Amino acid sequence: MSSGGARARSGPPPDRNALRNGRAGADWIRLKASGRKGETPAWPLTRPTKRELVLWEGLWHTPQAIMWEGNGQELEVGLYVRAVRIAESPKAKVGDRNLIPRLQEALGLSQPGLARNRWLIVDDTAIAADDAPVDGNERPIPISDARDRLRKISDAG
Repeated sequence: MSSGGARARSGPPPDRNALRNGRAGADWIRLKASGRKGETPAWPLTRPTKRELVLWEGLWHTPQAIMWEGNGQELEVGLYVRAVRIAESPKAKVGDRNLIPRLQEALGLSQPGLARNRWLIVDDTAIAADDAPVDGNERPIPISDARDRLRKISDAG
C-alpha cells in the first residue's frame, strides 16, 4: 500500500448542492431520462455472443450512452458488456465479478458512478425548454452552481 497523497476515490462523492461546486470543471450535466436516441453503434470487439448483443443494444438506449457516444467510449462499453457476460457464468471467478462494480462506476451506471462523473438523470418533462438537458444531439448543459443561485436570490431582493 502506498502512503501519502490524494487518492482518486478518496473522500465523499461530489454533492451537486455544495457551494464549492462551481470551481472549474465541476459542473453537473443533466441527461434526459428517456435515454439516447438513434442507431446502436457497431460492436467493437471480436465475435459477440447473443447475450452480449442483447446487453449492448440495451445499454446504448440509456441516458449515460449520450455521454459515452460523445466521448467515443464504445470500446469501454464493449469491454463492460463482455465482463458482465463472463461474470454471469456459473464458473466465473471472484475477480471476474469484482470487476463489474468498478466498470459500472467508470461508465456512470451506478449511483456512485453518476456522482463521480457529475451526471444527473432528469425527467424530460420537468425541464424548461431554454434549460434543456443533453439529448444526444446537442452539447451537455452544465447545471448552475450554488453560488450562482445565491447571487440570483440576493440580486432579486
